[in-house]
Amino acid sequence: MTTVQGLLDGQFTIGIEEEFQIVDAETRELRSYVSQILEGTQNAILRERVRPEMHQSVVETGTGICRDIHQARDEIIELRGSLKSLAEKGGMRIVAAGTHPFSDWKKQEITDGERYKGIVEDLQDVARANLIFGLHVHVGIKDKEVAMALTNQVRYFLPHILALTTSSPCWLGRPSGLKSIRSEIFKRFPRTGIPGAFDSYGQFQRYIDTLVKTKCIDNAKKIWWDVRPHPFFDTVEVRICDMTTRIDDTVAIAALIQAVMGKLYLLYRRNWAFREYSRELIEENKWRAVRYGIDGTLIDFGKQEQVPVRHLVSELLDFVEEAAVIFKSQEALERIRGIMAEGTSADQQLAVLSKTNSYQAVVDHLIEQSSLGL
Repeated sequence: MTTVQGLLDGQFTIGIEEEFQIVDAETRELRSYVSQILEGTQNAILRERVRPEMHQSVVETGTGICRDIHQARDEIIELRGSLKSLAEKGGMRIVAAGTHPFSDWKKQEITDGERYKGIVEDLQDVARANLIFGLHVHVGIKDKEVAMALTNQVRYFLPHILALTTSSPCWLGRPSGLKSIRSEIFKRFPRTGIPGAFDSYGQFQRYIDTLVKTKCIDNAKKIWWDVRPHPFFDTVEVRICDMTTRIDDTVAIAALIQAVMGKLYLLYRRNWAFREYSRELIEENKWRAVRYGIDGTLIDFGKQEQVPVRHLVSELLDFVEEAAVIFKSQEALERIRGIMAEGTSADQQLAVLSKTNSYQAVVDHLIEQSSLGL
């Protein structure tokens, strides 16, 4: 009973950040329009939760601290709906996907602001070309040492989660051959990818302190790993996901991440820590998710063999069932089985492209799917 109470005692809250494309309704190209959207935001709460990103054709929303997945769903619907209305007033549309199928990053404007100017000055074309869109999920954990331990352990499941969220098969007007070209584009940034394991939160903090002291970074937010203990919030932030197109998919992935963290915490409390694997092995699985999505295989390190992703995801759902019952997220997690049956957004985009031979048709498909459930 104490363990269950520990899960519910103000921990394992959810925060969700979604990065959207701003698309011209006529040309279906990305448009630099985030400033106009922000100027049109009259609601004070909405102004806090709709934010610019480095490119003017990107807009980010962030929920508040949600007590459960049901509140998170309500906030996501409200944010997407408000953003859709603001964009449509200017003849724009909102798209949720990891990359735009054909727009060229060289034609996009950079957002004013010292932070963005500093990143571009530091990284040059690596930053300018980073025209990608992700989903970030925060799970609330109060104790920093617990957060570090669970960060180490959740790394194993990150390729499984990425495979389910792949939504970036096309780049610059051609199929990339990958289900998540976004992951490979972002890899060009420093301090990205699967992190190594840290023995303690103190060791992690000393790593940050060294980079800040030597002026490599000015703060820990410039550590862009696929998962990290958040430097300013009491959360573990999972950042590996492509931007999920459908609201139901965003909710399902957030519920899955929360349930994985919850299950790992239950094991931690029982002194049954999940086995940690090396960064190199997990990166091998990440590549397989990038390349093939849910149609591929991942290495089951315990069995020492490749296993179909769909089978591993089914096992993962069984693994997290105890936590899902505690969080009352079983219904949201059922959508994971739907993704495995229907394919991810990347699979659907490729199917539309194969049928129509039109990237504009792919964008039309994404506009429609991004608005489902509003």
